Amino acid sequence: MDGKAWTLEEKIGQLFICGFHSLVPDEHIQTLVQRYHVGGVVYFRRNIASVEQLAELSRSLQALPRSRPELPLFVSIDQEGGMVSRLDHEGMSRIPGNMALGAADDPSLTEDVARLAAKEMLQLGINFNFAPCVDVNNNPANPVIGVRSFGERPDRVAVQGAAAVRGYQTQGVIATAKHFPGHGDTAVDSHRGLASVPHGKERLHQVELAPFREAIAAGVDAIMTAHVIFPAFEPDGIPATLSRRVLTGLLREELGFGGLIVTDCLEMKAIAEHYGIAEGAVQAIEAGADLVLVSHTLADQRAAIERVAEAVRSGRISEARIDRSLERILALKAKRIGSAEQALTAATAGEGPLTPEAESGALLRRAAERSMTLVKGAGSLPLESDRPVLVVWPELRHRTEVDEPAVHPYTLADALRPLHGQVSATVIGTQPSDEEITTVMERSKEFDQIVVATYTAEGGIPEGQQSLVRRLLQLPDKRLIIVSTRNPYDLLAFPEIETYLCLYENRPYSLDAAAKVLVGQAQPQGVLPVSLIQG
Repeated sequence: MDGKAWTLEEKIGQLFICGFHSLVPDEHIQTLVQRYHVGGVVYFRRNIASVEQLAELSRSLQALPRSRPELPLFVSIDQEGGMVSRLDHEGMSRIPGNMALGAADDPSLTEDVARLAAKEMLQLGINFNFAPCVDVNNNPANPVIGVRSFGERPDRVAVQGAAAVRGYQTQGVIATAKHFPGHGDTAVDSHRGLASVPHGKERLHQVELAPFREAIAAGVDAIMTAHVIFPAFEPDGIPATLSRRVLTGLLREELGFGGLIVTDCLEMKAIAEHYGIAEGAVQAIEAGADLVLVSHTLADQRAAIERVAEAVRSGRISEARIDRSLERILALKAKRIGSAEQALTAATAGEGPLTPEAESGALLRRAAERSMTLVKGAGSLPLESDRPVLVVWPELRHRTEVDEPAVHPYTLADALRPLHGQVSATVIGTQPSDEEITTVMERSKEFDQIVVATYTAEGGIPEGQQSLVRRLLQLPDKRLIIVSTRNPYDLLAFPEIETYLCLYENRPYSLDAAAKVLVGQAQPQGVLPVSLIQG
């Protein structure tokens, strides 16, 4: 903290990362950077139109006049890959998600993918990634983690997570292991409510905490908190984000983490509805958080910053406590970003793709092909090449907090057509109507080979998709193949299915790899990352 004396407002602002809603530095984010001195921004898809636009946005943000122009901004994003990919536009590599990489079961591949992602993020001026997700997904009913996890085995999640950390950070991008102490064994989405993980300390250390210990050993720069209650560590029913016992006692002192502790967004209902966003910010800093994330609303962002300043002035939080976090923030900015001038020139995206297809394509195709997991039906493939096939495709038409409609319309039928001469397709919604189901049933009479892609965004597979599969199962003399394009747990709804292939995501490289498996041009190599009941 050399140079001119810091004001309290400057110090507190550095502890906040905030989002905004435009493609350029609008009045919202200018106010936060220039008046409230926030230390970083977070991007969502609402901020991204193209490679060139995003690089220019990053340059413009770093160039904003502010009280400490020499100090770079954290420019952060949730770029987990797969179904949580903010960077999914033309010219950007569509990297696989964690569960696909978990199925590929090759840490060196995971590290290579993270390295590719980091290289592209730097060209866009992004220096802080809220990834990897190292939650152990051992609850089939989990509505928010699922394929964002590498799987259900703590040892494999730990190894894969550490590999991702190395990939990001060797390229100079800050990696973030999340969501501490673990969001995998919950049945509540913390965007919508407050969850609890009731296990004892021994089990939590063996399962949930194992990947975080490995990430710390790998030198992870940041760890993001979970808005989840862990009674074994916090008997007063306080969520981890606001618990001093969890953030300081467990993470800092017991596990020895010396990097940045960043909160998940405080606008999520688990905090906003139970504690309030502004009060949540104060309690998070009291608990030991260094960075507070408030992603969306200017009024809430201002209120949170002002409430923390009020807490310091009143003596509730000591200025020394603020200084400790500020020192960690400045040290990490110096280590990973350098100066504001260096950050300003980091965004170098020009015309064309960030990474040439010749360089990225081979890696991404290999990752997709390695992840294909045939759970059931080894003897029922390939499809017969001289008989027509009907592909039923579920189209994602609604958004959730972690799941957004893809910007590409590519389907499994599109991937299959170049490899099989007789492919027809029917598109339905992920929550199909009775009319859509009736249409599929009528069309299916013309085919004896039917491939149904399923898609579950959150919770269990939608009832409409279940109903469709059950009705198709009742048809005589049909070869029915189910291809799960996101959640491997779809099989639990119809365990009698004879042929079941898991993709973990519905993006082009995975669909191309699945098509090759369906026609026998490739063998499925994936290792199922979770346990499924098989009929």
